[in-house]
Amino acid sequence: MRRDDGGRPDAAVVRDALGVGVAVGLSGVAFGVTSAGSGLTLLQTCALSLLVFTGASQFALVGALAAGGNPFTAAAGAFFLGVRNTFYGLRLSQMLALPRAVRPLAAQWVIDETAAVALAQPTRRSVRIGFTVTGFSLYVLWNLTTLLGAVGDTDAWGLDAAGPAVFLALLAPMLKTATERAAAGAAVALGLGLLPVLPAGVPVLVAALAAPAVLWAEGRRRGPDGRGHGTGTAAGGTQEER
Repeated sequence: MRRDDGGRPDAAVVRDALGVGVAVGLSGVAFGVTSAGSGLTLLQTCALSLLVFTGASQFALVGALAAGGNPFTAAAGAFFLGVRNTFYGLRLSQMLALPRAVRPLAAQWVIDETAAVALAQPTRRSVRIGFTVTGFSLYVLWNLTTLLGAVGDTDAWGLDAAGPAVFLALLAPMLKTATERAAAGAAVALGLGLLPVLPAGVPVLVAALAAPAVLWAEGRRRGPDGRGHGTGTAAGGTQEER
C-alpha cells in the first residue's frame, strides 16, 4: 500500500474523501426538491447543479425565489454567498500546484467540502488525492441526486442537514487552540446573529471578519514581545505557549 511523504496510506485519504463525497452528495436530493418546489423547471434545476455546484448558493437562490423574491436579488445573494470559494481557491492553488491547463476545471470543484478535505492533508500528494476524489464523487452524486429530487417525492427525507453536519464534523478536529476555537465561535455568533437582518450570503462574509478580529485581540493580549500579560508570563509565557 503506497504511502505519501507524511506516512498516510493513499487508501486512507481516498476513504475519507469518498465518505465526504457520498454523505454530502446525497443532500442534492433536498436541493432538487426545493428547486422544483420553488417553480424552477427540471432543466433549470439540473443546470444549477451542473454549472453552479455550490450547495449553499443554490439553496439561497431557490429559497429566495420560493419566498417571492426578485430573481436579480436572489442571484445577488447567491453570488455573495459563493464569494467565500474565492478565498478557498487562493489557498488551494498553492497547495495543489496544478498545471495551468487543468486549473479552470479544478476551479469548478473548489467548495467547502473539497477545501476541508484538502486542507486536512499533510502533503501535496495527499492534498491532490483528497481534493480530486472528494470533488469527483461529490460532483457526480450531487448532480444525480438533484435529478432524483427534482422528479421524485422526497421532501420528507430531511437530507438538507447532511452537508452542514459533515462540514462541521470535518472542521471541529482542526480547532486545536483556544484562538482557533474563539475565532470559530465568534464567526458562528456573527453569522447567526446577522442572518435575520442582512441579505442572504452577506452574514457569511461578515462572519469571516471574526478571524482577523480574534487575531488582533490575541496580539494585544500577548503584547509586542509575544508574551501574555498577567500572571505566569515571567516564568516563560502563558500556559498555551508552553
